[in-house]
Amino acid sequence: MLTREENDLLCRVEGDAPMGQLMRRHWIPALLAEEVPGPDCDPVPLRLLGEDLVAFRDSDGRVGVMDRHCPHRRASLVFGRNEDCGLRCLYHGWKMDVDGNVLEMPSEPAGSPMLQKVRHKAYPTHEHAGFVFVYMGPRESMPAFAPPPYAPTADARCAVVKIVVDCNWAQVLEGAIDSAHSSTLHSTDMQPARVDRAKATRDVWLRPSTDRAPRLVAERGDFGFKYAALRRPIANAAVDDYVRVTVFVAPFTVLIPPNNLYRVANINVPIDDTHTMFHFIAWTPGAEGEVDAEGWRKFCGAQVGVDVDREWRKVRTVHNRYLQDRQAMRLGSFTGIKGIPHQDIAMWETMGPIADRTNDRLGASDLAIVEFRRIMVEAAQAMRDRGVALGAGAGWSHLASFEGVVPKTTDWRTLGAPVHGAQPATA
Repeated sequence: MLTREENDLLCRVEGDAPMGQLMRRHWIPALLAEEVPGPDCDPVPLRLLGEDLVAFRDSDGRVGVMDRHCPHRRASLVFGRNEDCGLRCLYHGWKMDVDGNVLEMPSEPAGSPMLQKVRHKAYPTHEHAGFVFVYMGPRESMPAFAPPPYAPTADARCAVVKIVVDCNWAQVLEGAIDSAHSSTLHSTDMQPARVDRAKATRDVWLRPSTDRAPRLVAERGDFGFKYAALRRPIANAAVDDYVRVTVFVAPFTVLIPPNNLYRVANINVPIDDTHTMFHFIAWTPGAEGEVDAEGWRKFCGAQVGVDVDREWRKVRTVHNRYLQDRQAMRLGSFTGIKGIPHQDIAMWETMGPIADRTNDRLGASDLAIVEFRRIMVEAAQAMRDRGVALGAGAGWSHLASFEGVVPKTTDWRTLGAPVHGAQPATA
């Protein structure tokens, strides 16, 4: 359990909240490159850490992310004209470039000194592997961009499910690092089978274990922590373990154990205190082939125009009970809810906009949850008291998750990637 003060430290991201200030010291995946597909395309509304922003790609192909409201009279720039290397407000024609320079003020007299005095709030951006990243912290603290572990090279192939979730980022992330729930909540989509490792088909993920109560062990590192869920395999249980190693990379990334076709990651970017942009990523290094992006979205029940709209808002909501099919449950579906992400979302959102962790009753299967909370509450305190941002400025592209059947004598800490500054974790 957490105290109310600790829960606020963990969850709040708006304004001067320490957790939000910590996140601002990292490069944040703000949107997908496909949302700004070409020069002078439509501007895109964006909200990050409680700030209303607008994104656009200018005539030279550069992506800008800036305050959504014109510096003149605060009209929305989402409705502006994207033209001639700038975004022009419809109200009086003021035009800003990707760096926040005001290029034109048609409503002011020629030669007005206002043109040199006014500057619009704009944030640095960097494109990489299909994402547009933004840095929202102090310029003097801005680190060089380092590739994330879910796209360690520019040619990494990422298929991305993106959904707006109506709750706080921390309960979304806790779901991503909770290995124990997958054997229950996702049991229809993640089925036990006599396979040598996790296998993905068009319709299901197969696992070599029927064990629903894994033993958990964890270890901290400079980036966050990693942990292993140890299960009995279907075959050779006397000598082998089925091991799934999950990696939490602070502040909002989870590397989920892979399967035979692709690697999996989850990134949860806070829109504000009570909404989260959830990304579920299937990816491969460039040399290993390409994931079918539309097939991935279809498997997850997250196709644009079918399951989510153009602003990533979902069709399945708490108000229509996530379109839960009770007849399908009677015929064998465990949840009656289509798609792994939506099964999770139904759990996360029904905890409330911000989960009350003072009432939790945690058990042995929650070791990773306990470790996440400890690390991030401590990180928020360090940001508040000393201005230190956990994991900022470092490169973690070498980190990797793991899954497989291995001899019981195997040290799980050697699987995946080594941990820098390792410290054992306790429940």
